[in-house]
Amino acid sequence: MRLLLVEDDDHVAAALSAVLARHGFDVVHARSGEEALRALLPDAAPARAPFAVVLLDLGLPDQDGYEVCGKIRKLTSTPVIMVTARADVRSRIHGLNLGADDYVVKPYDTGELLARIHAVSRRTVPDEGGASTDSDLRLGPVHIELPTRRVSVDGVAVQLTRKEFDLLALLAQRPGVVFRREQIISEVWRTSWEGTGRTLEVHVASLRSKLRMPALIETVRGVGYRLVAPAS
Repeated sequence: MRLLLVEDDDHVAAALSAVLARHGFDVVHARSGEEALRALLPDAAPARAPFAVVLLDLGLPDQDGYEVCGKIRKLTSTPVIMVTARADVRSRIHGLNLGADDYVVKPYDTGELLARIHAVSRRTVPDEGGASTDSDLRLGPVHIELPTRRVSVDGVAVQLTRKEFDLLALLAQRPGVVFRREQIISEVWRTSWEGTGRTLEVHVASLRSKLRMPALIETVRGVGYRLVAPAS
């Protein structure tokens, strides 16, 4: 998942980029509003995947962060999370009215920031291999109903545990995209990688068995897993 980090403090950006990279993000760092806007232009990196999220610090050297947010919203629908020390309600409302999708106040907990990033990216997932709506995902014979947490294969219901469903739904919302193990653990189990790796492997094996589709979830050795969209 590509993320645009707009932060003028190189020390803060380096530390945050390292954390985000450990959780599976491909971070591009912009030090000013102008640099961020250039990075978001359609022809800036035509061979690269589009940004999934923009993490926008409001204290920029060249432009007011609110102004940058408004310009970003005219360029793209990419989710924007504002990061600022301004904690008053009026500032948050102003940012949301300009098109921000979420608002994080410094100092913030890294776990909360990661959860917010994943949350806003899920709201705007494009169709990547299967017909989907806000309420369900269809990937070949697999039908995942998000609101009711029901899964069926060729019309036959499959009973999943809560974590099995969460894991499948996470992978299914971005078919073909590799999710790092650390990222999956953070998103599904809301904890760190240490001591949870075997649990993830067991859940992947259980999903393959219950869905009777061993090739649906592919292991990317040394990295993590990805869902391979089956043929309709």
